Amino acid sequence: MTHKQPSVIACVTGQYDCDRIIETAEQLAQDLDCELHVMSVLMPTENYALISDQLEYLNRVSKQAGADMTVIFSSDAPKAAAKFIRENNAIHIAAGMHDGGNKSFLVEFNKLVPDVSITMVDKERTVYTMDVRARSKA
Repeated sequence: MTHKQPSVIACVTGQYDCDRIIETAEQLAQDLDCELHVMSVLMPTENYALISDQLEYLNRVSKQAGADMTVIFSSDAPKAAAKFIRENNAIHIAAGMHDGGNKSFLVEFNKLVPDVSITMVDKERTVYTMDVRARSKA
């Protein structure tokens, strides 16, 4: 099912400090007049107990921001995220920092969905944005 209203997606992992990503995405959604969704792609495994408290915390932060949190189990995070982004008519994502590798989540994601703007939030909450909407207007 594809949503018609544009959205902003917060892409989080099972870490408490991903709350910074949700908070940044919430502000982006407000600024862009979009829906907010929170998504986490986890590798299929047998033991999620190690991150269950973190995921519950991020779910609470999501609810406070007015968003539902979706957890997707996949061994191909960029592909799973791209599918979720398309299904939710996302125009912008917020994520943690790019790790610099050519096979990182954000590099692979950007290849699959190059028309979606990306905001990265570092551990000190500094925000970096690659806005493809601005490039397409130039």
